[in-house]
Amino acid sequence: MSESHVQRLSTILLDAITDKDPLVQEQVCGALCALGESRPEEVLLACAEHLRQHEKLAHPYRTMILRAVETVVSSRIGELDKDVARTTILLASGEMTRAKELVCDWQQAASNVLVALGKRFVGKVMEEMLSKFQPGLLPHYFVVQTLANLSVSNAFGTVPFLTSILSTMLPMLSLAKHDSMRVVFCFALQRFSESTLEYLANLDQAPDPTVRKDAFATDTLSAYDILFHQWLQSREAKLRLAVVEALGPMSHLLPSEKLEEQLPKLLPGVLALYKKHAETAHMSKSLAQILEAAVSVGSRTLEVQLDSVLAVLHAQVCVPVESSSPLVMSNQKEVLRCFTVLACCSPDRLLAFLLPKLDSSSERTRVGTLQVLRHLINAAAAQMEVKKPFILSSMKLPLLDTNSKVKRAVVQVISAMAHHGYLEQPGGEAMMEYVVQQCALPPESEPQKPCADSENLPADGVRAISISTLYLVSTTVDRMSDVLWPYLLEFLVPVRFTRALTPLCRSLVHLAQKRQEQDADAFLIQYNGNATLPSPYAITTRLLVVSSKPYLGDGRGAASLRLLSVLHRNIHPVLGQRWATTIPLLLEHLDEYTEETLPQKEWEEKLLMFLRDTLAAVADNTWICQLSLEMCRQLPNYNETPQEKNFLYKCIGTTLGAASHKEVVRKHLQELLETARYQEETEREGLACCFGICAISHLDDTLAQLEDFVKSDVFRKSTGIFNIFKDRSENEADKVRSALVLCYGHVAARAPRELVQPRVESDIFRNMFQCFSTKVLGIKVETKDPTLRLSLVRSVCMASQAVCGSARGSASHFSRKAELVGQMMEFIKAEPPDSLRTPIRKKAMLACTYLASLEPALEEQVQAELVHSCLHSVLAVLPEPTVEDGRQEVADRTLSSPLALGAAGRLLWVTGSQRNWWPPSFQSLYLDTMQALKDLLTSLLQRDMTSQGLQRMVEHLSPWIKSPRGHERVRALGLSACLLQYFLEHLHVSALVPFHNLGLLIGLFSPRCADLWPATRQEAVSCVYCLLYLQLGYEGFSRDYRDDVAEQLLALKDGLVHPDPAALFHSCHSIAQVIAKRLPPDQLISLLLTLFEGLGDPDKDCSRAATVMINCLLKERGHLLLEKVPELVSVLRAKLQETREEHVLQAAQHSVYLLASQHHAAVVSSLLGSPLPFDSHTGTLWRALAVEPGLTAQVLGLLLEKLSRDVPFKEGRAFLLSTTPDRVATLLPLAATCALYEVTSVPASGPAVLELYPQLFAALLLRVSCTVGVQLPRNLQAKERRSSGSGPGFRSLEPCSSAVDALQAVLLRGGNEDVVQRMELEGGWELLRTSAGHEEGVARLASAMAKFAGPRLPLVTKALFSTQSSVYDIQRVTSTAFLAELLSSNVVRDLMLLESLLDNLAARQKDSCASVRRLVLRGLANVATGSPDKVRAHGPQLLTAMIGGLDDGDAAHSLVALEAMVGLARLLDLVEAWDLRSVLLHVAIRIRPFFDSEKMEFRAASIRLFGHLNKACRGDCEDVFLEQVVGGLAPLLLHLRDPQAPVTAACRFALRMCGPNLECEELADVFQKHLQEGRSLHFGEFLNTTCKHLMHHFPDLLGRLVSTSLFYFKSSWEDVRAAAPMLTGFLVLHVEAEHRPQVDLEQLLAALQLLLKDPAPAVRAKAAETLGRLVKFA
Repeated sequence: MSESHVQRLSTILLDAITDKDPLVQEQVCGALCALGESRPEEVLLACAEHLRQHEKLAHPYRTMILRAVETVVSSRIGELDKDVARTTILLASGEMTRAKELVCDWQQAASNVLVALGKRFVGKVMEEMLSKFQPGLLPHYFVVQTLANLSVSNAFGTVPFLTSILSTMLPMLSLAKHDSMRVVFCFALQRFSESTLEYLANLDQAPDPTVRKDAFATDTLSAYDILFHQWLQSREAKLRLAVVEALGPMSHLLPSEKLEEQLPKLLPGVLALYKKHAETAHMSKSLAQILEAAVSVGSRTLEVQLDSVLAVLHAQVCVPVESSSPLVMSNQKEVLRCFTVLACCSPDRLLAFLLPKLDSSSERTRVGTLQVLRHLINAAAAQMEVKKPFILSSMKLPLLDTNSKVKRAVVQVISAMAHHGYLEQPGGEAMMEYVVQQCALPPESEPQKPCADSENLPADGVRAISISTLYLVSTTVDRMSDVLWPYLLEFLVPVRFTRALTPLCRSLVHLAQKRQEQDADAFLIQYNGNATLPSPYAITTRLLVVSSKPYLGDGRGAASLRLLSVLHRNIHPVLGQRWATTIPLLLEHLDEYTEETLPQKEWEEKLLMFLRDTLAAVADNTWICQLSLEMCRQLPNYNETPQEKNFLYKCIGTTLGAASHKEVVRKHLQELLETARYQEETEREGLACCFGICAISHLDDTLAQLEDFVKSDVFRKSTGIFNIFKDRSENEADKVRSALVLCYGHVAARAPRELVQPRVESDIFRNMFQCFSTKVLGIKVETKDPTLRLSLVRSVCMASQAVCGSARGSASHFSRKAELVGQMMEFIKAEPPDSLRTPIRKKAMLACTYLASLEPALEEQVQAELVHSCLHSVLAVLPEPTVEDGRQEVADRTLSSPLALGAAGRLLWVTGSQRNWWPPSFQSLYLDTMQALKDLLTSLLQRDMTSQGLQRMVEHLSPWIKSPRGHERVRALGLSACLLQYFLEHLHVSALVPFHNLGLLIGLFSPRCADLWPATRQEAVSCVYCLLYLQLGYEGFSRDYRDDVAEQLLALKDGLVHPDPAALFHSCHSIAQVIAKRLPPDQLISLLLTLFEGLGDPDKDCSRAATVMINCLLKERGHLLLEKVPELVSVLRAKLQETREEHVLQAAQHSVYLLASQHHAAVVSSLLGSPLPFDSHTGTLWRALAVEPGLTAQVLGLLLEKLSRDVPFKEGRAFLLSTTPDRVATLLPLAATCALYEVTSVPASGPAVLELYPQLFAALLLRVSCTVGVQLPRNLQAKERRSSGSGPGFRSLEPCSSAVDALQAVLLRGGNEDVVQRMELEGGWELLRTSAGHEEGVARLASAMAKFAGPRLPLVTKALFSTQSSVYDIQRVTSTAFLAELLSSNVVRDLMLLESLLDNLAARQKDSCASVRRLVLRGLANVATGSPDKVRAHGPQLLTAMIGGLDDGDAAHSLVALEAMVGLARLLDLVEAWDLRSVLLHVAIRIRPFFDSEKMEFRAASIRLFGHLNKACRGDCEDVFLEQVVGGLAPLLLHLRDPQAPVTAACRFALRMCGPNLECEELADVFQKHLQEGRSLHFGEFLNTTCKHLMHHFPDLLGRLVSTSLFYFKSSWEDVRAAAPMLTGFLVLHVEAEHRPQVDLEQLLAALQLLLKDPAPAVRAKAAETLGRLVKFA
């Protein structure tokens, strides 16, 4: 590129910099910088010339040019000659000082240019700046700033000039009147001082090592006088800050004596500014520099100023720090730096100032003081070493502070103390106790968002940092080991440290293991002199109890067990090996669960087993007694944690059970009874468990102690006569009695069975009831306290279970049985029948269950009353309300059976949704209560295992089975199923006897198979199933016999879950069939009568089920009731006219069938004459004709004849001015179509449909095609509108929809459900109904038929071949579309249909309808998919057809031509190479114009076909075709940015295929790598790489490619226009110099200049980017 070209290129870019779009401006600047990278001097001169020529150019654009100049200078500073540098310096200087007023961006950009040049040409820059820095005249603001910045960027080059600069500048200070000038002078003095200090600090590298600080002292002092004495007093805050920032580094250059002299004024002056400024970080930094300077010269004056300095600094450190504010954080850092400096010179005075502040009333003062103290401990450790005792003693007051922020600061100070040896001093233990106290703070339940000033620091924050501190001190500070061990053990037992147990245990474990590693003997705890340490018994008790709730306190259970394991030698010498095995197992168990999933009872039992194992291993009665004593002592510690206290009671019982001293056992039991807190439920439960566990080993002593307590004064005082009239005292007495009753129950449950059985009636029950009821003035008074009632019920249940479980319990005579059952019944009746809140009825029923098995047997009336009471108490309980409004009904309906059926006690079953709706407490109680009721009923049935006994039980349940409330029905049927299953499993028939009530029972249960509730339906089937097997049992079959017919019910049971009515009643019919096959003849009448009664069931579904079952029985067993058939048919026909009930309609179908079987032609004709649309009665009659295949085939044949007898539509104009005629359907074909649907919709019509399948399919498909867009006659349109709102069952009469429905029905009946489903999934049926989507719908139908109905295709295609001569275009289009799509399937080849299909389609190539011709091409191309191996054989024929399609019609966008391109793309890979070569060039030339078509489909198809043409050449193409490849390269590359995704995908494919033909391996690899389908494309990177290889291998193509690219500069697509200059730029970038003449640079520049005016910003940006790349022409 010649000089003029560089200049022109720069000019174009500089002219474009005024673009309004910021992105374009940025790209222009980037291009200018890129040009400058290559030709820096020319670009810099061009920029200078441009700015000189455009004096009025706005300063924002001048700024951008100057920034580009700075970039070029910074990157190419070493290549610039002095003249260019001089020119640029003059330019920047002129721009910087052109305007006297401040224009910051512009002048700052110019200043930056000078600073950048100063890194190499510091002398010339300095010369220019000094020329504008004349004595006696105020310089420009940015001249001073430039000098300041230059001194920092090039200290070695600038400092030698500073003496002269300062001498010139100092007189100017007094001339500066404006604050802005004063500020910049302060800035300059600051920078000059900093650069001087840097120079002096690196004298060994400096050019002049003779420079000394004294050389600047005088000038610095003069400047100091003006800044401090004059400017610091200004009212302008910005100026004062600038002065202070300058004074900091200047203080180091002042003479030491002058600094000493000025400190009394300087320090107060700086300190006074803290009150005037909110942002103090810069002042603190300057103050730190001043203090460092003062300390470095050993200033004595600082001592005098120390108090005021400390006061101000302390006030600053007490300012709350916001982590989001960098300035505040920086200020804190600098203030603490000041304290560090002062600590080095005056540590005593510093502490004397700080420590009294700890007693301040201000929280901020206390926190700030502690922060300083922590900083000094860490940063000034040497100075603070001798002050340790003093600092420790001063911490007493902070330890008492309750403020959370102060606590946090104290913990941080203690952490620092631990690392520096403070805690080894006297008083250090108090510090650690404080940390442990903070670890025990309660954690916040919800983390709070701290306020802006962090005032409300949550306690959890203090706790978290304390826990972290304790662990770090324990594990990382070696010197703390002797301080913390065994001292930390003192905090294990006290309750106030409970929340700190987890961190305590972890720290102790680490300390103990560490001491064990060092010295095993030193690990043993020495109690001599350590009276405060807890005993081994206290440690064991404490750690064991807190482990009962293992996940509380961050997992204290695992931590406690680990500590217990580590301390085994201190607990007892023999436990090491035993605990090494058992404790890891407990820890593994905890790892398997979470707090939510851990089974608490199982875990407690494991801990108790661990305790029993430990006691057995120790086997020392004295040790065991001491442990039990310690456990009793710790009981009051857990008053606030009842569950842990409950567990401790169990531990006490376990320990007492292992003790051998009976006196000790009885003494402890007495103390427990006297000190228990009976008002607490968990404590009563724990006390009872304790007595029960103890009774395992000490039954006599336990019972004796309980009886002694009942007789003692303590018990009598609580139940005296005068206390009866005091509600509170009565309540307390009831709680005591409740606990005693529970104790007796647990004793009976846990003690050895053989010892308990003789004492149940004489001791346990007697004392229970003695505690339950009291006598006042000789009158027996029973309590109303529910707690005492529940305790009695539970205890009776436990005692009864114990008696039943004993070896001779069930055989013994239990005299108090009737009394106990009566008492339980009273409790059950007293419970509210509609709600379930307490387990009283559950426990009472369990007790009755156990009692029922004992002798003597209950009287029949008592038993009946017991069953009635229990059923009424449980079945009527209302379901728990749902959580969300409006879902109660859903909850009721989905509430599943409480009892699942089965012989071996099948589990209770609750649906997943019910689990979410019910509260867990209600759910569990409900399930347990229902299980108790089931157990009771089965136990009562067990005593009367006869059909009469079973009948009595069912009679009790019958009202509930028929209840209008669903939850009562489902429960009653569940219980019935359980009773029948139990009866069946225990049935023993010694002689063949009839099961007289079988019909009645089946009639009761079977209609419930259609109940509204799914669970009820399943239970009903289970009941019927059991009844049928009971009948088989009575007939003599063995119990393990399995009847094939009855077993069918199990399969039907699962299907009853679904609410689909059709499936439901089909299942009911199947159930009835099973019943009919196994029902004895003598039971049929009773069953039918019972079912007829069921027709009036309020539940309509059950009524329908009764109808279904009646019809089925009549069909299967009607020969037994032959004389009743006419009467039944007559009644059901009458019902058809009276009601619309579905079951009545179904009952009438048999009679209709009889009539139609004799007169099918007349019936068909009369039904076709029925008014359209067919009503439900007519539809029912039509469907009745499909019962028998022979009849159905005759009916279908008649309907096909009617369908073709008349024209499908008539044309007419609805309005006189209408241009297109309306098509109106004719009535007879329409009625025949509706009738075909009704008949074929019946499953039984399947055989007849199969017989006429080809005719039906072809006729209905063509019927669909010729009714698309056809209207109903006017008289039917009104009926259609009225019927459309009749309900969800309405079926449209619209001609096309009715034809589609009929076609679907034929497919379904023909066994092609898969075809219907596939069409439904793909939306094919909807497409068939619309004009726009009809062809696609036909294609999808053909595809589905080929896949799922292949064997039917030969006859179907034969039927469709005849449509070639149809007078209706749409019928020819439909048949052609169907046949064309078939060719895409390989089934055509398998069925040998290929030749016939090709011949038929070839005959349609000249059809007058363009759509037919287009579909013919599609079908011929489909051969490539369906029969690829046949393409070669038919290659010439197929290619000729496709090429003919390319020339079809004169339209620019012929759809036939588009289809031909798509078809050719599919065929090219399969035809013979010789056949292809003759047409290759013709096709390539013919499709080239489509590359830039306005229609996306044509662009995508033509480009993809071009790719296939390249692929077909396989790298061996002729030169003529290679010319086409080269010509298409640029369009393909540019259309990668096409706005349409299919076009870009086609370009990717085409380029990948072009690669091998270009005979450039690197280029082919690039196309393969970057253009894979699905891979994201970085277009710029790809284009760059492509152009690089193109220019390397094909440099001669440069001119041609650039010319083609220029054509696309005018593309209508924005992205393509933007890509065109990119292509040009990359081509130019990579071409060698000798080939550049191929490019007409003038033409290219003109085109790019035009693009810079493009309306799209992205295009302008790319044009600017390309201009930058034209630097290659330089």
